[in-house]
Amino acid sequence: MNKVVGSVELAIEGIQNGMTLMLGGFGLCGIPENSISALVKSGVTGLTCISNNAGVDDFGLGLLLQKKQIKKMISSYVGENDEFERQMLSGELEVDLIPQGSLAARCQAGGAGVPAFFTPAGYGTEVAEGKEVRIFNGKPHILEAALTADFAIVKAWKGDRFGNLIFKGTARNFNPLMAMAGKITIAEVEELVEPGELDPNFIHTPGVFVQRIFEGKNYEKRIEQRTVRTKTN
Repeated sequence: MNKVVGSVELAIEGIQNGMTLMLGGFGLCGIPENSISALVKSGVTGLTCISNNAGVDDFGLGLLLQKKQIKKMISSYVGENDEFERQMLSGELEVDLIPQGSLAARCQAGGAGVPAFFTPAGYGTEVAEGKEVRIFNGKPHILEAALTADFAIVKAWKGDRFGNLIFKGTARNFNPLMAMAGKITIAEVEELVEPGELDPNFIHTPGVFVQRIFEGKNYEKRIEQRTVRTKTN
């Protein structure tokens, strides 16, 4: 039951070239900073990364892009990363852009064991190319396959030795969904506590979905776009 590993290096052990990873977070909020940095240092390449976005040029998944460690991105938004744009337009990086709701639903379906589902999102666009279409209530829907990964890597506010997790605020975005959909789920947490210290009513991800957990360090918690209001008299 004790799922604690002693370091981030031990947490990512077994991640190999060519694997598919899910990485939680939205923008720069709730991203597994320590794990991403460790993946950069590991030198693993040919990764397929499923994430809402690709970070920024010098932070988050942008660090893996800089080192050419990502082969394919499956995302819903990629507008804050110049290196991502350069690699995509040059053909160096494969990209599968998915409507954000469909991306979340496909991760959720993967965790729930649902192989596919129909959705109206994307019908009539490039998203629908090559996909089955059916009519429900007079409206066309496209068939979307569930998403799973060799490893899911998530970031939580608090967790215990059994792997139970609580996410804080907006960081409760893709993290709980992806935690369910990885064959092996790694959780890095800001605070690691003893079993029983977390209120069961507020646990977002039960420990049954988590195989490895560790307490992270030195979180930057960057602001993706800092906007300030001009002072007026």
